[in-house]
Amino acid sequence: MSARTHTSTRPLPTGVDTRLPWWALALPVAAFTALLLLIAGPGGAHATAGDPGVGRVLEQIQQTLSL
Repeated sequence: MSARTHTSTRPLPTGVDTRLPWWALALPVAAFTALLLLIAGPGGAHATAGDPGVGRVLEQIQQTLSL
């Protein structure tokens, strides 16, 4: 004995807007820029003079972006 499956025949809405708002892209870009400036800014250069980690991070970002 087989059971019937119900299928929906409702029409799809036509006025759906699938674009992102401007701030959905602007906020992550602003946050990334602020964090990058905090890492690479000249104000913290004297504090991280002996730490090669920051330089390695910046070199890795440069190598990744140059692909």
